[in-house]
Amino acid sequence: MDLKVQKTIAAKVLKCSPQRVKFATDKLATIKEALTRADVRDLINSNIITVEPIRNSSRGRARHIQAQKAKGLRTGVGSRKGTPNARLNEKGVWASKMRNMRAFIKQLKDNGRIEVSLYRELYNKVKGNYFRSRGHIILYLEENALFNARKVK
Repeated sequence: MDLKVQKTIAAKVLKCSPQRVKFATDKLATIKEALTRADVRDLINSNIITVEPIRNSSRGRARHIQAQKAKGLRTGVGSRKGTPNARLNEKGVWASKMRNMRAFIKQLKDNGRIEVSLYRELYNKVKGNYFRSRGHIILYLEENALFNARKVK
């Protein structure tokens, strides 16, 4: 059954591509009788002729990638665009490291775990980049037996 004419008319009435026009398979005889735009309009109103929605690009893959990036994946060498300094500012890293270690030695001093003179010495060592991290400070203090014997709170 050739319904090319009806499909073309329906596409013009619906202002879409003929590929998007779909006919109800059980009503093909009724559709074949429709020869004018008015007939086709009636069939559209009675849902015998319908339009398929426009299908955009699927975002399923994009959502999957986004979820992986949220977990911290997909950050390998091949995915990096900026310089290491652009991705993680050296000055910012330094500042946060200094704040962290200074806060830690201040806490040790306030709790009475270290003397004020040792605090000053540690402060200058922190400033001079002698320590890598809080853990390194603890290691240094334990190896040199610099912790006070009793814990004061």
